[in-house]
Formats: sequence, C-alpha cells, structure tokens
Amino acid sequence: MTSFILNLDPILHLTDAQFVQLCQANPDLKFERNPKGELIIVSPVDGLGGQQEADLIRQVGNWNEQTGLGVVFSSSTIFNLPKGGDRSPDVAWVALDRWNALTPEQRAVFPPLCPDFVIELRSRTDKLPPLQEKMQEYLRSGLRLGWLINPQDHQVEIYRSGQAVEIVELPALLSGENVLPGFTLQL
Repeated sequence: MTSFILNLDPILHLTDAQFVQLCQANPDLKFERNPKGELIIVSPVDGLGGQQEADLIRQVGNWNEQTGLGVVFSSSTIFNLPKGGDRSPDVAWVALDRWNALTPEQRAVFPPLCPDFVIELRSRTDKLPPLQEKMQEYLRSGLRLGWLINPQDHQVEIYRSGQAVEIVELPALLSGENVLPGFTLQL
C-alpha cells in the first residue's frame, strides 16, 4: 500500500473533530494522520495483500471468539493515539476492559486509545521506514505487542513495550505472549 503525505500545517491544523469530519466527507479515501499532523492518504490494498490481511484478521478473530478477552478490528478502524496521530493498523486487538471503559460516543468515532496488539503487513509497494516509524508511534502510545510482517525481506519485526525490536526470520511461529495468551501464528 503506497501512501502520500499531505502537509496542511502551513494552511491549517486539523482538530480531532475536523479529522473525523474529513474522513466522513471522503468515504472513498483512506486517511491516517501522523503525530506532526500531516495527513497521510493511503492507497487501496491489492488482491494478494487483501487476502493476507483478511487471513490475519480471521486468525486473531477466531482466537478472540474462543477466549472472549477483547475486541478485534480491521484496517478500516482508525485509532486516535494518545501520543498523537490517527492510525489504522492492518489488524488490531484491544483488551475488553479497555474497550468497555470507553463511552459509546468514543466508540462511535475514532477510539481514543492505542490497541494492545497490532499487526502491520508490508505490501509490495510499502517502504519499510514509514512502517517502522508507525510501529514506534504505537509503542509511544502504549502498544504492548506488535508484529511488522515483512514478506519482501522474509522477516517479522516484533515490537514489545520497553524492549528492543526483535527480528525473526520467516518461516516463523509467533506467540501472542501474555498479551494474547495461547495465540500463535504460523508464517
């Protein structure tokens, strides 16, 4: 997925409410916003990427259905991150107690929290450094566990709160550790 950055700062700074309005007024476009306030226009995913993303969501969703420990989200969900930025991971999971702590109004817009767990899947057109920076944004906002799956380089980068990034070569068996207890993903 290729993305384009549009810097609106010389003209205006979008508030959270204005960003929500912009997204709602342009439903055919996918937007994100980094902590600097730059608007990121994300292009659609190709068929292979969409299939891989759906498979990842299905696997996390199946685990979550069995455990009932949280809520699973697709890449269509934008999270208003506590340390700035509005991001939509390819797969996201939020612990049930954190989700239930939000008001109905907060759930109806872009949830003002960072997921506990995310997966970012690098597409054929994605550049790696922006995805790595996005993963760091999640960590700064409270991410507990994240996987950046990088098929091009046959690697997975594992992001954990308070720890150095771990790089695992593919094929790999990934563990949800204490964040998604009992969840494993064979890549």
